[in-house]
Amino acid sequence: MADQKDNPTQKPRRFYAAAEVVVHEGGFAVALDGRLAKTPDGDRMVVPRRAMAELLAAEWQAQSDVIDMAAMPVNRLAFTALDRAAQSHEALAEEVARYASADMLLYFAEAPTTLVELEVAHWGPVIAWAEGALGVSFVRATGIVHQDQPPATLERITALAAQLDAFALTGLTFAAGLFGSAILAFAVERGMLTGDAAFNLSRLDEAYQEERWGLDEEAAERTANHRRDAGLVQQWFAALRQG
Repeated sequence: MADQKDNPTQKPRRFYAAAEVVVHEGGFAVALDGRLAKTPDGDRMVVPRRAMAELLAAEWQAQSDVIDMAAMPVNRLAFTALDRAAQSHEALAEEVARYASADMLLYFAEAPTTLVELEVAHWGPVIAWAEGALGVSFVRATGIVHQDQPPATLERITALAAQLDAFALTGLTFAAGLFGSAILAFAVERGMLTGDAAFNLSRLDEAYQEERWGLDEEAAERTANHRRDAGLVQQWFAALRQG
């Protein structure tokens, strides 16, 4: 029988009995039968908060006979934070600013009136919060034609993102891509919105259309997966906020 090296797509077998959290080098790590788990680049997976390490360990413990990394989203985020964010901190901060430059929350519909009213009622307060909490000013648009945002706003967003540590910045970048919105990403990172609430706001237009035209099976599955990811990013930030 061909081994895993002959078939790189084959999932590795579970090689440990227990995954537990241990204190290591001023942080917390996951020990698999006493041996520290490592990132794909070979670094030890040491995270700053016990609550985050507990999330990581729970995913390792939940694996069955094989290790399915697709079912370990918190570990994948941690891999990114440890293997990429430290070396690409500025690039990730600029990526958050790019989402802010075309933030979906700033593009209001032209019609119908009922949808416009929904957007104003639900998006308006979050935009106002972001302007006050982040110290920025956004330009709202109507329709889909791109609207430039003030350079000072994008510089401020970049600076705020860059101030975060590798773990928070990784979560922020992931959230901005998930929601199509730096505003919503910051709202979840700062605890102003839950992941689920932010996800609902990010797909307000879609939900409006689904109420009228229905939802097909493929779209429903995609929505469920994205909603799960929104819950994940909320857990990520909540773990970082814990002592």
